[in-house]
Amino acid sequence: MTRTVVALKVDVDTYAGTRDGVPRLVEILEKSGIRATFYFSMGPDNSGKAIRRIFTRKGFLRKMLRTKAPAAYGLKTMLYGTLLPPPMIASSFPGILRETEQRGHEVGIHCWDHVKWHDLLPWFPKPVTAMELGKASSLFEQIFSRRTRTTAAPGWTVSPDSLEIQDAMALDYCSDSRGTHPFYPTMGGRRFQTLQVPTTWPTMDEIIGENGITVDTVNDHYLSLLRPGLNVHTIHAEMEGGGLAGTFIALLERLQQEGVSFVTLAEAAAEFGADAPVCELVMGELPGRAGDVALQK
Repeated sequence: MTRTVVALKVDVDTYAGTRDGVPRLVEILEKSGIRATFYFSMGPDNSGKAIRRIFTRKGFLRKMLRTKAPAAYGLKTMLYGTLLPPPMIASSFPGILRETEQRGHEVGIHCWDHVKWHDLLPWFPKPVTAMELGKASSLFEQIFSRRTRTTAAPGWTVSPDSLEIQDAMALDYCSDSRGTHPFYPTMGGRRFQTLQVPTTWPTMDEIIGENGITVDTVNDHYLSLLRPGLNVHTIHAEMEGGGLAGTFIALLERLQQEGVSFVTLAEAAAEFGADAPVCELVMGELPGRAGDVALQK
């Protein structure tokens, strides 16, 4: 009988999310006896530059209003990189990054500049893609005295070049995509060697306010998605470590009542990736998100 497993993937996008959301999530998870995988944005917080998505991504403004993003992320964060200078994230809080690992969680690289990667990756020349991952990797090594074993692309945004560079980094696995089960990707006619462990559930900001789902009912929806085998749930330090912390705590309690096993993504890759198939990876639309994401076909 296949056991039911949940792997929690924590994306840390901002300066405030690192400072405030990560310690809160570590405390929440510790009380529940759960270990997760945290992906840190390593470089500048240019969150304010995301405002240009209003003009380039259909549905972005509606999503911002639906999820009450200004209240969730804070005014200062919404101005970083425009009216306010972008603060450096990981170099401002190396102790928080190290403590996250010391308290039993897996850590990896989310990116160097979250907004730059998310918005502009399709137009990067390969050397720029390599530079973005290289700067993040260098700072990660300074903080942890070892190389990263895993990365997760901002906004599930990838390119054949980014997958090729990840292969060159000799990672254990990546979590760049949305899908149903671990796989080895092909993209643009090229086959890549780094295992993908995709997010299988929608994020809270994708579903709250859609199809009648509210903060009070979102956990009912998640329980309806729970399946035997591997379930991968991406949360955000700024959301579940902020205003949605209570909702997240209630979700953990309900999942534990269902008898699920919680694992890190590294443990998920080891358990469910042994016989992973080769699948095509494409950039496409996903309900509740503005802009394309990497989808397992």
